[in-house]
Amino acid sequence: MSTRNPAISKGIDWSLVWIWFILCAIGITSIFAASYHDGDNVVQGFISLKTDYSRQLLFFILAGIVGTFILLTDSKFFTATANLGYAFGIFLLLLVFPFHSRVKGTESIIRFGSAFQLQPADLCKLFVNLALAKYLSRVETNFTRPRSQLIAAVIALVPAMLSIMQKETGLSLVYFSFFLVMFREGLPASILVIGFSFSVLVVATLLLEPNTLALVLTAIALVAIYILRKAIKRTRSVLFLIVGVWFVCVGIQRFVVPFAFDHVFKPYQVKRIYDAIGKDYVPKDQATEVALENEVKTSGKKKDNNYNVKQSKIAIGSGGFIGKGLLKGTQTRYDFVPEQKTDFIFCTIGEGFGFLGSTIFLGIYVVLLMRIVTIAERQRSVFSRCYAYGVASVLFFHIIINVCMTVGLAPVIGIPLPFISYGGTSLLTFSIMLFILVRLDADRQMVLR
Repeated sequence: MSTRNPAISKGIDWSLVWIWFILCAIGITSIFAASYHDGDNVVQGFISLKTDYSRQLLFFILAGIVGTFILLTDSKFFTATANLGYAFGIFLLLLVFPFHSRVKGTESIIRFGSAFQLQPADLCKLFVNLALAKYLSRVETNFTRPRSQLIAAVIALVPAMLSIMQKETGLSLVYFSFFLVMFREGLPASILVIGFSFSVLVVATLLLEPNTLALVLTAIALVAIYILRKAIKRTRSVLFLIVGVWFVCVGIQRFVVPFAFDHVFKPYQVKRIYDAIGKDYVPKDQATEVALENEVKTSGKKKDNNYNVKQSKIAIGSGGFIGKGLLKGTQTRYDFVPEQKTDFIFCTIGEGFGFLGSTIFLGIYVVLLMRIVTIAERQRSVFSRCYAYGVASVLFFHIIINVCMTVGLAPVIGIPLPFISYGGTSLLTFSIMLFILVRLDADRQMVLR
């Protein structure tokens, strides 16, 4: 006979709760493997609250307690407080400017004593997801209209802009994942195509010589004119459209990208992007070189920004097919990989458990994402559906970018691995997002607004 409290268990999708528990356990184990040194007292390390893995365990217990309270909360509470929560999130982001502490090059962290710190840019993802779901579920919101689409975009991008101002470029990019939610709710696919095409054009600008890329763009335009020649005969607007797109692309290649890389991005950020695409970055002048040197001194980063990725790939590759085993990885045990408990935690799993273990681990994420999408599609409420897709989008973005970052397929932008990377704010934020989804799904027969 089940001993669960019916008030808690009724309608709960326990598969999500178990996946959350498994991922958190893997995270604490990975942080322990990356932090443990021979001779350490394991029991004392876990109860002292002086080690990273003991603090992560504390936040895991705290997340479980908060999650239990969420499961006991009326689902209407989340719709009623969505806008208030968004305002609170913006307030926290603004509070960073006068009270921030500079940590490893970022100015997005507020410290509370020596042991705990808060990163509002990370926490605000939760508030944006609730506020966006609230707006999209309003009866008066007609998302086929450009005005509604613009308002939704503003809701997602205001925190992103504030994060950029706090030198937290990595987390600011996460807010663009909410456009996947908007796409599900009717945002034209052309906008996503334009965004993807812009990304490809930026990468091509960095890979190819300016004149070569201009010739390639011209050739593509001529091929389009030839293919659409019949449509052009019927209306000249098609020709004007092709020529206009060509001018825009060449303008981006010649002026927009160089301006952004010279005047918007920091030198170390430009170097990371070049490292990710396999090209050497040569500072354009002495001032840029001095800026790189200053960034190394103030943030404590390696002068070779690609050093982290090189060591991470060595660690993952050394794991082979079945891995070296827990606490037997030399790269991670002896701190060859910087940030191996946070941004590069995946290399600890790769070295310890190899290709097989990494595949199983990523498979757990795939099951989690597929389950969330399934849950999203069975909701009667637009609010619950949008919120569920927001959770899936944020998790997907974090997982893809972090894993690609550790194997050199994406720039190092400081994106934590959900439930795995060390960090109390990150673990609590992801856990709260997931437990709210579990609570909303338990009331999936309700129509929330």
